[in-house]
Amino acid sequence: MAKQQRTMRVEQRSQLAAMQQMESRSDEELLAETKYKAAAQAILGARAAERYDAKAARAHFQRALAAARPQERLQLRRMADASLALAERRPDDLKQAAERLGVEPPSKRQLRGLKLMGLVAPPASAGMLARIRGIVLVVLAVILIFAVAYGLVKLVTLATGSLSTDLSIFWAFVVVVVAVGTLVLVGRRRQKRAQAERAEQIAARSR
Repeated sequence: MAKQQRTMRVEQRSQLAAMQQMESRSDEELLAETKYKAAAQAILGARAAERYDAKAARAHFQRALAAARPQERLQLRRMADASLALAERRPDDLKQAAERLGVEPPSKRQLRGLKLMGLVAPPASAGMLARIRGIVLVVLAVILIFAVAYGLVKLVTLATGSLSTDLSIFWAFVVVVVAVGTLVLVGRRRQKRAQAERAEQIAARSR
């Protein structure tokens, strides 16, 4: 009897502890997972939250909870709370949920970024007024960024001779594309690193 109980405890821990090893799997592989279905669905839910897809994240975590053992559900609910707070751009709730989950909460800079994201790209539940406000803010931000890039191009070309307006606009566009591309690349790397760290923390707490 004691051996059976010990085996059950190992299996219970392995569901959540397996998350760290499963992080590298594709979405298709996770969807096909049967042995560690709760862990696979939780990872899919976290990925959906990082895409700010609250509906998909909620559905994955519901499947994870349905497949989990009773001893695992509290931790999964806490993971779901944190992921949904991220998907719905709720920085204060995300910080509290991360603390309850037992992982390092996002930095103040990350929380400010999430709050800004909530302004320019509010969730579907925010209402039409919030969406219109977000569109206006995005348009204004694009105009401001392009104006700054255009000014930098003009400033740089002062020493080599002025460019035509068409060329200045072209190079300003190139500067904006390069800057945005760099920010996206850096952001994705940081996101992957944070995701791996969270998985390690969750796995450590689940052993």
